[in-house]
Amino acid sequence: MSPSNTFPGGSKKRVTRAGEAIRTGTATPEDIETIEKWRAAHRGVLNTFQAILRFRTKGKKITVAQRHKRRNTIFNKLQRHPGMQLARMDDVAGCRLIFKNIKDLNTFREKFHKARFNHKLRNNPEKYNYINNPKSTGYRGIHDVYEYDVRSETGKSLAGLYIEIQYRTLVQHAWATAVEVIGFITESQPKFQQGDSRYAIAMALASEILARAHENTTGPHPTLSNSELIDHFLSLDEDLALIQTLRGLSKAKTEISDKRNTILNFSENGDLDIKSYRDATDALRALFELEKKYPKNDIVLVRADSKDEVRLAFRNYFSDATEFIRLIEAGCTKLSAQERKNSNKNSIRLT
Repeated sequence: MSPSNTFPGGSKKRVTRAGEAIRTGTATPEDIETIEKWRAAHRGVLNTFQAILRFRTKGKKITVAQRHKRRNTIFNKLQRHPGMQLARMDDVAGCRLIFKNIKDLNTFREKFHKARFNHKLRNNPEKYNYINNPKSTGYRGIHDVYEYDVRSETGKSLAGLYIEIQYRTLVQHAWATAVEVIGFITESQPKFQQGDSRYAIAMALASEILARAHENTTGPHPTLSNSELIDHFLSLDEDLALIQTLRGLSKAKTEISDKRNTILNFSENGDLDIKSYRDATDALRALFELEKKYPKNDIVLVRADSKDEVRLAFRNYFSDATEFIRLIEAGCTKLSAQERKNSNKNSIRLT
């Protein structure tokens, strides 16, 4: 087999073996190099899918962004999931689509499933439907996993790599952003239900409020009444000063250029450094160099059509939970009013 057709990193077995070495703390420089080659190859998959998605969303009010999974995040995921084989990790390359509402999301996704290309949808359409079946954390959205498959000589070496497509509404994205921000500013990770459990409980309740008030559906706590839901959330918010803390965060003042490849470098002390590149290859090279130089930083390479779309799709890196705050306050007001209206109706029936 010619080098151009070799699986990135050598073979799936070699990549998986390197992942096991990371998990056991015995990784050699050769293991790291194998992982980096495999990870870097996903850039070609990203480029293909983002081009497909941008063509299909052209003229529609849909935000498209892409991200390359961070090395530290990959390593952390291996630790959290002992049975996972690295070569089968399906979200190293990721595209995110953000829609105005659930109807638009479902319509686009159904059409995309009928697209004529060789890339294979690897999951049952309902498997990762966290809108119909919200996670206990409160996460709502839909994921699809595709296996890359092309017939061209240049693309053969990428065959078998996976990409994850995330579908979210603006409401669901606001919630997910707030969860990420909490993970940055506290010692807890409600996204993984780690740390102070009150944050995880509060955000699951917040998800239920947003689902009911803004999307006419339910979240992870469908059996709670509106009054129970709001009382429980507000009690936790008072204990944690959650909304107050999120409101007090300042947005990053660093300007993003309109170059399409942007590296967001989030340091341990909370500073955000932004670098933009016109060429995707230069950006990927810079990403790997920064990861080696700052191993404890949270560094991500993202791409969107404009700086405004970068800010929208990756608000968590700008400590920006303003939309979540607006939606949760409006949601509490709306559900409280509904509860009072229902109570009045019941009182009239009893008299």
